[in-house]
Amino acid sequence: MAALVTCLWVFATICAVVWIVSLITREYSWVDRIWSVIPLVYLWIFAGAAGFSDLRLNTMAVLVTLWGARLTFNFARKGGYAPGGEDYRWAVLRGRMAPWQFQLFNLSFITIYQNAILLLITLPAYTALQNVGTPVGPLDIALFALFLLLLVGETVADQQQWDFHQWKNAERAAGRDPRPRFLQTGLFRFSRHPNFFCEQAQWWVIFFLGAAAAGSVLQWTVLGAVLLTTLFIGSTVFTESITLSKYPEYADYKKRTSALIPWFPGKAAETWEAAA
Repeated sequence: MAALVTCLWVFATICAVVWIVSLITREYSWVDRIWSVIPLVYLWIFAGAAGFSDLRLNTMAVLVTLWGARLTFNFARKGGYAPGGEDYRWAVLRGRMAPWQFQLFNLSFITIYQNAILLLITLPAYTALQNVGTPVGPLDIALFALFLLLLVGETVADQQQWDFHQWKNAERAAGRDPRPRFLQTGLFRFSRHPNFFCEQAQWWVIFFLGAAAAGSVLQWTVLGAVLLTTLFIGSTVFTESITLSKYPEYADYKKRTSALIPWFPGKAAETWEAAA
């Protein structure tokens, strides 16, 4: 319980700091900037509460550290930590809301709700802490391997997206109109958001590791993975609405490509590829 209380104090402190800094700077992506860091803090608090003696907890903390290192690198190279590196979607929302409405949204959703999710997705480690001593078995090893596979998948998807935007920027710099205007190849041929899929799936793996320690999937700590998935669904719908407003051809891509779970392109893909 002491470890959970410590995490709650960290959560409250981070919420206060993020909210105050957003008011001072009038930038609202501070949660994005700590997204890849705070879960590591929670995981290592739980691992430390077991004296760093539990193999499952230690491995969970290491896996989440790898997740955080990859995400931090990708966020940094896109300019997320630079001054003015705010999520473009917040600017869109500010244009649709009265100032007081957006500030309420900033406090309730951006600050408190998103930080709550960052805490909740790590609480399967609390379940594992409550069941310290449960032997690591084949299921755990399979889950460890699955997490690493998903980590590789997200890394590949982000690199493909990075390479595409580098090419797109080079085309524009050369005075050419880049075609296609959004990424549709590689992993993005099988899913419109393969990086989102891998991201969410990794936290479901963390939940199942906690459940494996408890010997049952009937754990309240599933709430974190559920809320994260809900957040991504809402975010994806909003993001795609913006993309569709800029690129009408995105509608055809939506018809032939799975939204999230990687799957074979629809029949429309064969026609599209034959015409390309």
